[in-house]
Amino acid sequence: MDDLSFLSARELTRRIKRRTLSSLELVDHFLARIERHNEAVNAVVTLDAEGARASARRADEAAARGAWLGPLHGIPLTIKDSFEVAGMRTTCGASVFRDHVPKQDAIVVQRLRAAGAILLGKTNTPAFCGDAQTFNAIFGTTHNPWDVTRTCGGSSGGSAAALATGLTPLEVGSDIAGSIRCPASFCGVLGHKPTYGIIPGRGHIPGAPGSRSEFDLGVMGPLARHADDLSLLLDVLAGPPPEQASAYRLQLPAARSHSLRGYRVAAFLDDPSFAVDETVLRCLERAVSALREAGATVHEAKPEFAMAEAVAVYRQLLDSVMGSGLPAKVREVLKQQAETGDPSSPLTSFARNAHLSHREWLKAHEQREQLRVRWARFFEDYDVLLTPVTIVPAFAHDHSPLQPLRKLQVNGRERHYDDLFAWVSLASNAYLPATSVPVGLTPGGLPVGMQVIGPYLEDRTPIDFAARVQELLGGFQAPPGY
Repeated sequence: MDDLSFLSARELTRRIKRRTLSSLELVDHFLARIERHNEAVNAVVTLDAEGARASARRADEAAARGAWLGPLHGIPLTIKDSFEVAGMRTTCGASVFRDHVPKQDAIVVQRLRAAGAILLGKTNTPAFCGDAQTFNAIFGTTHNPWDVTRTCGGSSGGSAAALATGLTPLEVGSDIAGSIRCPASFCGVLGHKPTYGIIPGRGHIPGAPGSRSEFDLGVMGPLARHADDLSLLLDVLAGPPPEQASAYRLQLPAARSHSLRGYRVAAFLDDPSFAVDETVLRCLERAVSALREAGATVHEAKPEFAMAEAVAVYRQLLDSVMGSGLPAKVREVLKQQAETGDPSSPLTSFARNAHLSHREWLKAHEQREQLRVRWARFFEDYDVLLTPVTIVPAFAHDHSPLQPLRKLQVNGRERHYDDLFAWVSLASNAYLPATSVPVGLTPGGLPVGMQVIGPYLEDRTPIDFAARVQELLGGFQAPPGY
């Protein structure tokens, strides 16, 4: 039954509906697959095997009666360990939540269950979802299945690694600084950062368990091996929270086209402020060349602003969010750093942004809104913008404690670790939908993803375009050995 490991979720649901495959068979298949392959990557960190089997039996009994539970009837999946699941340990990789067992499902989990999905377990994340790598003191390090000496990305790193190795057909992650798109790119799968606000985040850690407010910039979104499965999950998850559903519904527009030739495509693949490593850039350029050869019209274009300007605004807004949840003692140290530290140090920059006054935050927010106006004008002329996801492919594990002081090698030169977030910040800062789709391998055999940015609230457009890219370039590749 190993052929089931990499089939799309839509195909699996078709087989269950035709009764050529039972949900219990599928659950047992993925449990066996996890038993066989998870040790090498350490992606799945919590399992509920018996609960999943019980749910599968109920799904099969319903199918026998001709009752269909929803679009994910009987489909097992894993979910990032930042989403609260009633009765299942939810740690967000943080020692303070080592024994946290929620009493209530996150809204995302409620919607998965209502659609008929079965939760197998949880996938690894860095502590408080706070890194572009995935490791923590509770569960250890999740490795990249293409090269276990390298990171799988973060913070939805366990999600992407589990998908790439065929341990689950679907995943749900979260993204405030590329936490869906970066791991998807590093592991060779697809990930979609939805338009900000269309999928409720209640029940996600962070914030604190029981909190009702939503963080600026942060979104919840699907990961998959097939673009069509991103659409499937988006339809399940998107919509207002329950207390607002009596007043309005979400109706996302159709994709702007359904063929490569029909799309107005812009490509923005490199920028001197955030130079992209040649191994990544060459792969992206080959993908754009393939699109042109297939009949797509691709222009070199971008919105009318300097990338450095947009990234600077994003860093202010992001760091203010990240700093808000730090312990009082850490904030006091950062306050001193902000006042006396080297102005050119990334640590000082973070410290200052983490202590923005409300007046300063409002100024940065207005700058963002002005950038969003320029984005809207850009999407009057183009349907999608193609960019890198990250400036480098998956890099070697680096667990040094002060993230702002970590370094990356880009074209033989040292770059700040925070430069990882530059290209994904373009969509995050403007609340835009963006899909990471694999477009090939570096000469060293590491996956490269391309970011497809779409217009505000038009999530179906970047997902559909990603499907055309996937179809053209050959689709998902399983890592060697899986």
